[in-house]
Amino acid sequence: MKDLYVISGVTGMTGNELARQLTRAGHTVLGFDNFFASSLATVADLAGHPRFLFKEYDLNNKDEMADIQKEVLARKSDFDRVVYINCAAVVHTEHFYHIDRTFETNVTGMKAFLDQAIAVGADCYINCSTSEVYSMASWAEGGVKESDYLTMATAEHSQRTSYAAGKLLTEFFMKDAVDSGKIKGCSIRFANVYSKNERYPKHIIPHILRSLAEKGEVELLENSRKNKRTFLHNIDSCAAVIALINAEAALDGTVYNVATEEEISIVDLVALCGSLLGIEHPAITFRGFRASDPERRLLNTEKIRSRTDWRPRVTLEEGIAACVEEMRRRA
Repeated sequence: MKDLYVISGVTGMTGNELARQLTRAGHTVLGFDNFFASSLATVADLAGHPRFLFKEYDLNNKDEMADIQKEVLARKSDFDRVVYINCAAVVHTEHFYHIDRTFETNVTGMKAFLDQAIAVGADCYINCSTSEVYSMASWAEGGVKESDYLTMATAEHSQRTSYAAGKLLTEFFMKDAVDSGKIKGCSIRFANVYSKNERYPKHIIPHILRSLAEKGEVELLENSRKNKRTFLHNIDSCAAVIALINAEAALDGTVYNVATEEEISIVDLVALCGSLLGIEHPAITFRGFRASDPERRLLNTEKIRSRTDWRPRVTLEEGIAACVEEMRRRA
């Protein structure tokens, strides 16, 4: 079976690795990106690949999206399935507090892309959401479940929640489309995804690695004295997407947590990064504070594990070692 995958945000952390895994499996990827949070360098190894079709397009540009739709309709008869995957997301921390920067792409853009998938008769739509929707209720014994009630921070507390609220709305769009019989699909709440191709040092792992490599020390928020997180390598996050696509019974419009159980404190994360860089006992300066930042974010992944054969394969140490190797290669 050879499929056509239409991927928004294809040069981003999830999109570029999806394109890599899918083309390797013999499928064709029609991907686009406006480079808001990435660059063509993340898919340099796919340049010229006969099954990787790239366009520098913006999800919010109606003319460009009409061209994507036209191309899908012209090609779809050559494939067994057409699958849409929405990876476009204004996700970076610096934009969390600005609702105008997140709403257009994360809400209206997602809905327009979903409508296009329905219009072309796509077989499946995967909506990449976020574990941010759990906000301050990000931990429970055994991890928070998809069925748990959400306790997000209020508008008075933090505009950061506008990002999570927008993503939550996309999950309702997804569920409604499936329940209405318009398309099959599901939403995925990813934990903190990281990659060797991550180019934004404001995310915690590249921030730590770059700071240690350049200065031998790192500055963190006061929150980091207590905070713990799990980190999901993008090889594993993309494997989860593919596993769900290939499990038809899982495409029921509902939500799936995708995460690891390898929890680590941010302070210990600095120590791990330091050891992989050959820096023992790296110095940490704590400065600043972020409101509505949960101390822990631990997701229960029983649902996806029970419905697919997906399991995370890349340990945190292995993943960060790969990040260090790539950083040194670029230096």
